[in-house]
Amino acid sequence: MTIPEICIWLIWLLPLAAFALTWIIGWIKKDSPSAPYVIIATTASWLLSLWALINVFTDGNITTSSVQWLNIGALNVKFALELNPLSTVMLMVVNTVSLMVQIFSMGYMHGDHGYRRYFSFVALFTFSMLGLVLADSLLMLFMCWELVGLCSYLLIGFWFFKPSAASAAKKAFLITRIGDLGILAALIMLFNATGTFTISELHGLAAAGAIGSAVLTWSCLGLFLGSMGKSAQFPLHIWLPDAMEGPTPVSALIHAATMVAAGVFLIARMYPLFEAAPQTLTVVAWVGGITAIFAATIALVMQDIKKVLAYSTISQLGYMFVGLALGGVSVGMFHLFTHAFFKALLFLGAGSISHAVDSFDMRKMGGLKKAMPKTYWTFLIGSLSLAGIWPLSGFFSKEGILGSAVSAQPVLFVILLVTAGLTAFYMFRVIFKVFFGEYKGDKHLHESPNVMIIPLFVLAFLAIFVGWINCSNAFTVFVDGGESQSFVTGLVGALAHPLAWGSLLAAAFGILLAFTIYKFKKISAEKVSAALPKTYNLLSRKYYMDELIQDRINKDALLNGLFRFFAFFDKHVIDGLVNAVAKAVKGIGGLIRSVQNGRIPSYGLLSVIGLVVIVILMMVVK
Repeated sequence: MTIPEICIWLIWLLPLAAFALTWIIGWIKKDSPSAPYVIIATTASWLLSLWALINVFTDGNITTSSVQWLNIGALNVKFALELNPLSTVMLMVVNTVSLMVQIFSMGYMHGDHGYRRYFSFVALFTFSMLGLVLADSLLMLFMCWELVGLCSYLLIGFWFFKPSAASAAKKAFLITRIGDLGILAALIMLFNATGTFTISELHGLAAAGAIGSAVLTWSCLGLFLGSMGKSAQFPLHIWLPDAMEGPTPVSALIHAATMVAAGVFLIARMYPLFEAAPQTLTVVAWVGGITAIFAATIALVMQDIKKVLAYSTISQLGYMFVGLALGGVSVGMFHLFTHAFFKALLFLGAGSISHAVDSFDMRKMGGLKKAMPKTYWTFLIGSLSLAGIWPLSGFFSKEGILGSAVSAQPVLFVILLVTAGLTAFYMFRVIFKVFFGEYKGDKHLHESPNVMIIPLFVLAFLAIFVGWINCSNAFTVFVDGGESQSFVTGLVGALAHPLAWGSLLAAAFGILLAFTIYKFKKISAEKVSAALPKTYNLLSRKYYMDELIQDRINKDALLNGLFRFFAFFDKHVIDGLVNAVAKAVKGIGGLIRSVQNGRIPSYGLLSVIGLVVIVILMMVVK
């Protein structure tokens, strides 16, 4: 193995080593520290990822490494890793956010009875996500995809003794499995058509037209179904808001910056297949656009700060899918890149707030600006970046998506522009309800400790500046060779484009409306909701999607009958067949064992009988 290949494996395996070390040392010494092992391993993986990014950026080298796993006839499966521009960008996102979350968690989770278990699960998640990013085998990617789902289940239900947390974990697991069936079906179709799981080979076959159009279309739709589940796109979005039952740093890591972005990454990773089946990109764009405005309207009325951020994440993921479908890999991935930092900042900011007030209910907050100035300023930076205000990073990535939509799909452009205004409104609604006015709680207010504040400062810095790297299309050129040029040219030059002012005006209108209602009190939010009771009820009940999906399934006789049939078929046909085969093999084995008794006379008798049978058969055949 060359040094670059060794580094690839270390990037992936170091968090797994930390996971194992945490448990082994924990068994030996119950009160042993667990956080340092995980943080050291993630830091080392981050440094190696930075080296990989610099190496790929400067030399353009794409490094691959693989080891044989299975070789059965035509089935040749390898654990294959690849360092390419797309994977190196995602490596930096995953490791940076993971490291900040782990440092923050040392303060946030201090004193929790499951402290060691928490850090071990976070390490396992980091390992799984890095494997998903590095995989050059579709089968290996799917295995890591499922591991990520397992870690999500474990971390959402971390406080499993709370019924709400246990229920949320099961809901997330079941809903995302619906999408995962799509990936499994796509994987089978592609292997049946091509005989390979290697992603780079599939890219070449799709570009050469060697995969049938029907197979491409259905497999791409299957991949997108998986992405819808993992990235919480309508109508498979209902698990994400409930997932806020997990610890807040988990929300920042898994449900804002990394795991939910895996669906976007999957589409980007398999983009040559989608380009060869362009009708599937139209589906991607419209599902993303509908999800963006759908989730943004719900966020307008949520009272739980984490629920607001959860629906905001769903909405922004919809933005990313539109960017991928209409603008190409670099447009969608650039918004994923910037969003990871400012949304992780906002979730950790919410964790800092709850650390002080012991609640996520904004009706119990207010007036926190004076007591928590560091949290306030960093949260404000994250909100401005999410709202797309120049010159913060969110402005540049969001403008790229709007610029792609304005000519390709004008209707989607209008939807996204309205969504931008709604986003600015609901984030400043949070700002004014949490940090201004009079404090409505009964807890003693205090700023969070430095171990929690330092990650906020780092993420705030990134939320301001990372968007600048594409002012000269550097990100675009690096990720896809400059095939999708952005209209953003220069830090100040971006403002010369009329589209930039349109989105800025939409955001400014949203902020001004929030000022008018929640700061200046010129309009009463209570009177507005009272005047529009049906609309308010519709939004606060989340368009009745939970009732539609969960209650309908519970009450629908046809569906329940179908599920009972599947349960019967699984128990009596599948299990029955397996058990019957096992009993038959066991019975035959018993007969053979009785013959093999070690007695020479018995062997002689059986030999004579066998010889007689052979002679008789030869005579009959003649």
